[in-house]
This record gives sequence, structure tokens and C-alpha cells, in this order.
Amino acid sequence: MIIPIASDHAGYPAKEIAKKLLEEMGHTPVDYGTHSEDSVDYPDFAIKVSELINEGEHELGVLVCGSGQGVCMTANKYPKVRAGLTYSTKAAELTRQHNNANIMCLPGRELDESQIKEILEVWFTTKFEGGRHERRVNKIESLTQK
Repeated sequence: MIIPIASDHAGYPAKEIAKKLLEEMGHTPVDYGTHSEDSVDYPDFAIKVSELINEGEHELGVLVCGSGQGVCMTANKYPKVRAGLTYSTKAAELTRQHNNANIMCLPGRELDESQIKEILEVWFTTKFEGGRHERRVNKIESLTQK
């Protein structure tokens, strides 16, 4: 699967790790920046991935910043995006199972390579449960119809 991925400067090292791990998992990460640890504004990079997911060009995406919060807040401004902060394997599992998240947001300053690997593996293999969760996701999506 093609996976758009982006980060700010604080998330750059973790993004580089995530790209390598995604390739090992059989995915094709497409990097939308940033390409160094020089200071940048995280919304500029979160927007690129969020637009691709929102428009349906890609099914799933990955965003990284220092805390994961800034890119998550930016991504969730798009009506068809459900971005979730994935700071643990449990959070990764639940954002997919219960929220049908289509963008994972990693806190780059908080995770080491082994944690990133575990979180990616869980997030990309966990399926949405539907059922009562479908009703809840539909309520979230209905907010953008107003």
C-alpha cells in the first residue's frame, strides 16, 4: 500500500525510522517532507498528507511531530480525516478498531525505534470493528455535513 508520510523538524528522525519500517512491512511510503531537522511549521506538512486522505487518493497516512498533537489537530480539520494520536500500541489498536482512524499521528520525541515498530505493526494490521463504533464514527462525520 502507498502510505503518504510527513513530519515537521521535531518529528523528522522518527519519520525516517517509520519510512524504513513501513518498507520492511511491504508498504511504499511517499515522503511529503520535511527533509531535515531545520525548523518548519508542522501544519504545512500535515496539510499535504491530510489532503490526500481527504480526497480519497490514499486510504491511510502517517504524520509525525514532536508531540503528535499539532499534526493531529491540523489533520482533523479535514472532513474525511480521522486522525488519531498513537503514543502506544493500545492507542494504535483502539484508534483503528473503534474510530476507524485513517491517519496515525506519532509523537516523534517520545518514541524509540522499537516502539515505533510495534505501533506501526499494530495500527496497520488492526481492522475497524464496525457495529456500535460505526454509529459513533457516523456521528463524527455528520458534523462536517452542517
